Amino acid sequence: MKLRFRKSLFLLVIVLLAGLEITYAQTEPGPAFDNYVNNALKEWQVPGLAIAIVKDDRIVMAKGYGTRELGKTLPVDERTLFAIGSSSKAFTAAAIAMLVDENKLKWDDPATKYLPGFQLYDPYSTRELTVADLLTHRSGLMRGDMLWYGSANNRSEILRRIRYLRPSWSLRARFGYQNIMFLAAGEIIPSVAGKSWDDFLGERVFAPLGMKDTSTTIRSFSNSSNVATPHARIEEKVQIVAWRNIDNIAPAGSINSNVVDMAQWVRLNLGAGVYEDKRLLSSGAMKEMHSPHTIIRLEGAMERLYPDAHFLTYGLGWFLSDYHGRKIVEHGGAIDGMRALVAMMPEEKLGVVILTNLHGTVLPQALMFRIFDFYRGAPERDWSANLLKTIKALEGQARDAEKKAEAERVSGTNPSLATEKYAGKYESEMYGEANVDFEDGKLIARFGPNFTGDLEHWHYDRFRVKWRDPIQGKGFINFRLSPQGKIDQLSIEGLSEFTRAPDKPAAVAAVTLTEAELKKFVGKYVLEGAGVEVSIELVGDSLKATVPAQPVYTLVPVAADRFRLEGAPDGFFAQFELADGKPKSLTLVQGSRPSVVLLPKP
Repeated sequence: MKLRFRKSLFLLVIVLLAGLEITYAQTEPGPAFDNYVNNALKEWQVPGLAIAIVKDDRIVMAKGYGTRELGKTLPVDERTLFAIGSSSKAFTAAAIAMLVDENKLKWDDPATKYLPGFQLYDPYSTRELTVADLLTHRSGLMRGDMLWYGSANNRSEILRRIRYLRPSWSLRARFGYQNIMFLAAGEIIPSVAGKSWDDFLGERVFAPLGMKDTSTTIRSFSNSSNVATPHARIEEKVQIVAWRNIDNIAPAGSINSNVVDMAQWVRLNLGAGVYEDKRLLSSGAMKEMHSPHTIIRLEGAMERLYPDAHFLTYGLGWFLSDYHGRKIVEHGGAIDGMRALVAMMPEEKLGVVILTNLHGTVLPQALMFRIFDFYRGAPERDWSANLLKTIKALEGQARDAEKKAEAERVSGTNPSLATEKYAGKYESEMYGEANVDFEDGKLIARFGPNFTGDLEHWHYDRFRVKWRDPIQGKGFINFRLSPQGKIDQLSIEGLSEFTRAPDKPAAVAAVTLTEAELKKFVGKYVLEGAGVEVSIELVGDSLKATVPAQPVYTLVPVAADRFRLEGAPDGFFAQFELADGKPKSLTLVQGSRPSVVLLPKP
């Protein structure tokens, strides 16, 4: 240690005499940094984290802080496994780059060339979307994350349903973070390489880099005992939350790793595609991934989280910005209970990996800047305190918005209908079913296999939903009435609109009518002014309805004057109005849709 110190001092003197600058190299931040991290853990209420630092192609630090699980003593170490979330995206870009290097595809190839059934809402975007577009958040789409988050949809079903997501902007018009496009990029791999995204990464990336503890699914945790527990701050208290299985969106964020393994990935990137003297990616491919493709406006929260940046862009699976004259290549990651950051300063041959077990914390960003300052030889800044102040201000704004919503709540209102009338099945082409059930005098919303929430009346036909999984928080559900005064639609705010499905018909006739009772409905009925004629005939012991250009329907009695149309869509009924024992009108009813009234033909 003394010899190393004397050499460093000697070099420092020589450099100073030469009038040149020097930055720290081949050394970790030291004891003061340990104290800084431990204090930051308390201030940010983060149970545990791990850090690895790479400098000049060497791991100069790999260390854990805090505990794997709140209230327990098992420490985090350099081998503790965390979810890295969207830091996985760069791996997907690298896998595609390997195929580009092999001339099996091109960045500018249409995505549909490798995904034959792939379709977006807009035909132009479907045709023009390229492989590179999938990796740069410029598809023109907002997130649509509920297609995968907590859903039962597999990868192919998610890609099939993306055609129903309406664009928010034109193709390549602006940055719009989009996980599902990375899934599409990942699904190109089996199309071209004949193996899954998971197997391709295992064979072509993890194995060559010696990332033996890294996996693409939480199912692999059964083979490890050194795993961090996810946590989230719920109602101002840090609590344990469940691991979230996101295998269905894996290429966008399902990798799990530790800082030692991830440091090898950083070495590959800092080495421009070379690892341990072996080239895994061409320097051209690495340059393409680390080059700007999409501009991100530095405004709002982004401006406050990057206070020293002049620009922010997105490459292929990487965020790119500047920091005091140096290029920064980074990507964060977040999934239930976890927050990760992988960041590099290539010109300084410097990289850092920070993995934490607290949902959404920005502490990794603060530590990144602290580490970058140390290796630049810059004056110390308390980034933890500065960014914590910023986050608290943003949280304060969120609380103010919630208070404003409370203040704008209209008191003294009631729902338009009796509470039980809001219960029913609602459908969306994109998201499938949402069910509202009436149980014990209250409404319960159920969406997919993992979302169950209790509805509280807010005002008018607006209800607040509190999801039972605490990490999902609260939201609002709005109901809409049809012109006939029936509920025909609900919208889960921030998600989608769902149309009410027709009521399920009775399996058998609810009443039995005699032949004489059935005969009185026989005749022809016309829709005035439209030239449409419906014929009701008695065939055997059943009434039959003949409607132009439609199949013959059987009328199944559910009341003395009401019939279900068997063979028609669910919830289709024929309602007769009688006067002096004779039909006065025939009304065709389907759920909450507008009714059609026909009159007996003279």
